Amino acid sequence: MADSSFDIVSKIDRQEVDNALGQTAREIATRFDFKGTGASIEWQGEHAIEISASADDRATAVLDVFKTKLVKRDVSLKVLDASEPRQSGQQSKISVALKEGISSEDAKKISKLIRDEGPKGVKAQIQGDELRVSSKKRDDLQAVIALVKAQDYDFAVQFTNYR
Repeated sequence: MADSSFDIVSKIDRQEVDNALGQTAREIATRFDFKGTGASIEWQGEHAIEISASADDRATAVLDVFKTKLVKRDVSLKVLDASEPRQSGQQSKISVALKEGISSEDAKKISKLIRDEGPKGVKAQIQGDELRVSSKKRDDLQAVIALVKAQDYDFAVQFTNYR
């Protein structure tokens, strides 16, 4: 019988992030506490978002609204890497980078965890920015998923290609 396997990845659902950004933009356009603050949120390239407002606290409030919208759309907040508010002329700006992929160090940490604490006979291979976990028994793979979910990593983790 062939081995069963799945992949551990850290990917961003860009459509959901875009929807959350659109909802945030609509909300700050209509909310009374954002009137006259020049608050805005927009894409800066493929993997970055820029928030601007007239004051640091308003820019931070826009970021909080954005985070709320992401949570409602089941996007982990671990994909966000927000900078501190910085002054740019009359505006206060926050740059938000979107983190995607598992670094080789983090992949090694997960692989070591699976080797040390996972069931016997489970193999983990690092393949670029993802991890392939395989075993003869599907129950062992379920145990590995539970084990990895229980850990608190500083990046989002998803499980794909379960077969």
